[in-house]
Amino acid sequence: MAKISDIYHLNKTQRELDFVNINIDRDFPVYLNPFIFSARPDPFSIDAIRTISGFFQFNLELIRNGQIDQARANFQHLNEPNETCLGMSRRSPRGRGVGEENADDLFDSISTSRAVASGLVEHLEDTAIFIEGIGKDKVSDMTTNIIRANLIAYTQAQCALHGIPMTTDVPSGFFWDATNRRWEQVHTEMLVVNYKKILLVPKAVVSYVKEFNHGKYHQHYALEFLQDDHLRRNTPLVQTTHNKDGSVRRRFVTKKDLIQRELTSNKEELIDFTRRHPEVFNNFRTGAASQVFPMNDSELESIDVNQLINHLIARLGTIKSGDATASAYHTLMVGILEFIFYPNLINPVKELEINQGRKRIDIAFDNGAPSDGFFYRLQHAFSIPCPYIFIECKNYSKDIRNPELDQMVGRFSPNRGRFGIIVCRDIDDEDVFLKRCADSYKDQHGLIIPLTDADLINILNQKKAGIEHPEDEILSQKARRVMNS
Repeated sequence: MAKISDIYHLNKTQRELDFVNINIDRDFPVYLNPFIFSARPDPFSIDAIRTISGFFQFNLELIRNGQIDQARANFQHLNEPNETCLGMSRRSPRGRGVGEENADDLFDSISTSRAVASGLVEHLEDTAIFIEGIGKDKVSDMTTNIIRANLIAYTQAQCALHGIPMTTDVPSGFFWDATNRRWEQVHTEMLVVNYKKILLVPKAVVSYVKEFNHGKYHQHYALEFLQDDHLRRNTPLVQTTHNKDGSVRRRFVTKKDLIQRELTSNKEELIDFTRRHPEVFNNFRTGAASQVFPMNDSELESIDVNQLINHLIARLGTIKSGDATASAYHTLMVGILEFIFYPNLINPVKELEINQGRKRIDIAFDNGAPSDGFFYRLQHAFSIPCPYIFIECKNYSKDIRNPELDQMVGRFSPNRGRFGIIVCRDIDDEDVFLKRCADSYKDQHGLIIPLTDADLINILNQKKAGIEHPEDEILSQKARRVMNS
């Protein structure tokens, strides 16, 4: 199997990688969908949804203003993307979505749709609910083209993180420039495998799109609304079962009767229904958003997790402290931290440059914590800004002291965040170090927490024992000691 990790000898499982570890010879049946981005709090998703919304709203405006030729021209670049190896195909990855030959058909379907004309369709993903011939595959293909620049930047960062060689001066393919509201193409560094351009995709944002699709809206929202409505009005569709004494046991309306007599899954019928009851579609969007969760690693790859944990602990024990092994330690930490913190932390970037390159951060993660957990509470309970989580890896044979704290503090800012983790081999007197962290916190310089080898091994062993998110408790305990000192 020609997976990225095998091709480049990364010696990492999917759980140690932030991107979908695709097989470049065949598609993997997951998709990109703007609705998933809209329900996520991480910077990658926020930037992606801005670009997608900008493209779609701009072209809806053109269509509704009668500027059909200009809008049609913008749809010509929604060709079939092969670079992600996502979706479904019968043979090699080739896409099943838009394609140059039917871009006009796609545009005609959208521009002439009653759902678009009436304002019912407000988002790109809504087209899969209300417009015939558009499903999750075409929405995914359109999304990939629109945010190609985002995916290129992500691929470049992941290749830098893992030491994967890239090819220079490669045409990027067209992407939507949200600022200038036009398609652009540049020559840039690209991942090229066997003469084929590859785009890596964050595993946290791919989906089977079970949460937001036409069938779920029809079955679980529209039909259930009609069931309640018929029961309330006591129409002839209401059936009754009785107890032996003649009392009413249950009143019900079957979905089968409703489909036969009132509302099939035909998208044109759903348009009419939704125009009469727009609140049902609003409830569907809200309910679907509450069900959006990052894909579990086990859905992407099946391995013995306990065996992986044993391997990571053993590998950590073989790396000696000191400058000579700093690179090996850093590489191992990327995998361990990805395994421990996913899906709350995503999109790791190695040695992120800040302040025009004057300062560097070992690893910066996007904070993708949705609605609970330690990283969510940092922002919403303790008012510590942390859209990015900064991590410094110190493979020192000596103790961490004030210079390392000052180095981390120098990375902080209100926009980037004011929380960081120093990962190190050991601390002789953790109480003293935490008091130094407390001094920095009291001076409003930000919150810094250390994690040692012993902490990481503890977390990994607890995961092996089946305890969910043991890292939350360990981080919370250390944060309390710093903030309450």
